[in-house]
Amino acid sequence: MTAMAAPSTSRRIAELALPALVVLAAEPLYLLVDTAVVGHLGRVPLAALAVGGVVLTFASWFGTVIAYGTTGRSARQFGAGSRASAVAEGVQASWLALGLGLVILLAAQPLAGPVTRTLAGGAGVADSAATWLRIAALGVPGLLVATAGNGWLRGVQDTRRPLRYVLGANLLSVALSPVLVYWLGLGLAGSAVANAAAQTVSGTLFVRALVAERAPLRPQPAMIRAQLRFGRDLAVRGLAFQACFLSATAVAARFGAAAVGAHQVALQLWNFCSLALDAVAIAAQSLVGAALGGGRVAEARWLGRRIAVIGLVCGVAFGAVILAGAPVLPRLFSSDPEVYHQAMLAWPWFVGMQPLAGVVFALDGVLIGAGDVGYMRNLTIVAALGGFLPMIWLAYGLRLGLGGVWAGLTLFIVIRLVLLLYRLRTDRWLVTGTVR
Repeated sequence: MTAMAAPSTSRRIAELALPALVVLAAEPLYLLVDTAVVGHLGRVPLAALAVGGVVLTFASWFGTVIAYGTTGRSARQFGAGSRASAVAEGVQASWLALGLGLVILLAAQPLAGPVTRTLAGGAGVADSAATWLRIAALGVPGLLVATAGNGWLRGVQDTRRPLRYVLGANLLSVALSPVLVYWLGLGLAGSAVANAAAQTVSGTLFVRALVAERAPLRPQPAMIRAQLRFGRDLAVRGLAFQACFLSATAVAARFGAAAVGAHQVALQLWNFCSLALDAVAIAAQSLVGAALGGGRVAEARWLGRRIAVIGLVCGVAFGAVILAGAPVLPRLFSSDPEVYHQAMLAWPWFVGMQPLAGVVFALDGVLIGAGDVGYMRNLTIVAALGGFLPMIWLAYGLRLGLGGVWAGLTLFIVIRLVLLLYRLRTDRWLVTGTVR
């Protein structure tokens, strides 16, 4: 990159990242509002939301896999000069998302009870969580279609339409949640209805975007199979993530309702921070994919280094805000003093990992944009099996409490950071062409 090109590219990163930031923040912001609304119903509903929410997050992870794979494939086609081929990737990804969403919706109805009983420490929490999950699952098809839509629109470097669609749907849900929970007296079930409504509206808007492109909408099994092959490594990587977060919730639940409630508060704030930091990764996926699709290796290498620095700066800023908000933020979600006490056990780890996480999420975007998903799979498995899972069950065995759970999460981030920086120093991720 030349000295003149660097500022221009930095502006392009900002132009893509800022709208993506709002899109990524919209869902966790809604969940934070929902957590605050449910938290004031009492300790048990908050714990039930924690258990049901982490299971729904597992379902939504499939959408993240589809979105990331679609962004990389669409970006390479777009970088090579074929917008039509980039949009075609979005059409087939949407069919894949819809089919998978319907399967999850149907499976959730009989499986919600057994799954929540496995995760929760008490029958009251498990039963409430199962009810919430069965209702919220109605929105999963819309959720997955929306994530596929985000993927192809990011690939063609359009982050403004997702901004309108996701923000509008989540504002609707923010308005619905307190009305349904309190004014109509639906309690925890009202939270699930509001969640499902937002996801369905969002998915519908992304379908309309595809129709507006006037692209052929017929399913193409060959392209869907190619997307599945590309997504396989991302799926394995995601399973390692989900094993970590499900284990964290299960261990926290065994320390009591206050501990798992505090874990829910910290985890939702963590999700908000991580998704907001992912805005830089979204820009990286689009720009790195386009650069390699167009054969511009030097540009891709420069982008990788630049985006890592931007991620570090953003992570430091998030850490400072979270540290300053320690006396206030947990109390926004629960007035229970024991929940606040438990949250403070996790807080130092939560704050300290933010700068490291900023770099990790940024480099995740660089390698996903480059299609280097095999390496991403391997490093995540190593970090999960070699760091997080042993630490989390050690925390349970030694009764280290919520602080031990969050120490395991921090170790997970540290291992990933080391392996990502190593990869960035090599040239093995720099593969050009429309298909890696």
